[in-house]
Amino acid sequence: MHTMQDACTVNQTVKYLTKKWTLLIILELYKGEGYTRRFSELRDALDGITPKVLSERLKELEDEGILSRNVDATAFPVRTEYTLTESGLEIVNVIRGIKHWALKWKIDNIPCGEQDCKVCVL
Repeated sequence: MHTMQDACTVNQTVKYLTKKWTLLIILELYKGEGYTRRFSELRDALDGITPKVLSERLKELEDEGILSRNVDATAFPVRTEYTLTESGLEIVNVIRGIKHWALKWKIDNIPCGEQDCKVCVL
């Protein structure tokens, strides 16, 4: 039986967007040249993420059309790159909105307020 909550657009979207690491993976892809990163680069940039969870999140984001996966089988080892899609790039604006809200209402973080997420080194 479906409830009104199941039909809610926000509810359907946050089911995958609010999973741990998802927004940070999107931000790391955003920082990459051409909005692209390799699996190892993502793993190294996200301190504490396990390869299993990173694989799961990347698959979910690919399934949702937020990123695309490109496999270069001619390289050894096989080179897999992940790139934000147009949809994924638009989510960065949502993440920026969260950042601005947090800086206004919740978190006093002067360095964060002075830089774009693309150049973030925090």
